[in-house]
Amino acid sequence: QVQLVESGGGSVQAGDSLRLSCAASGWSERTLVMGWFRQAPGKEREFVSYINWDSGYTIYADSLRGRFTISRDNAKVTVYLQMNNLNPEDTAVYYCAAGRLLSRSPRQYGTWGQGTQVTVSS
Repeated sequence: QVQLVESGGGSVQAGDSLRLSCAASGWSERTLVMGWFRQAPGKEREFVSYINWDSGYTIYADSLRGRFTISRDNAKVTVYLQMNNLNPEDTAVYYCAAGRLLSRSPRQYGTWGQGTQVTVSS
């Protein structure tokens, strides 16, 4: 069974950058996609980005394209989320997830990490 562990969150100032990491263990060959989602207090879990593990094809939420970059390291079985020019609206718990279908819906992801907090102050 795939297990995911996120790291790299923290408290930063507006305009700063952070890179989140998600290390996978117990990798399944049936895992097709790794995604990042976020959830702010009182809000639903929101799609951020996903990457096709085999091809490297990426998709981003429209509002985040250009500031966030997803990437993977196949050897380390790790996916990254580089976040630049952060603003207070990016404050949330960020989760990585593994799935078998390319989807923006969190319901299509069967395995989740514990989440890492990102707090951006103005």
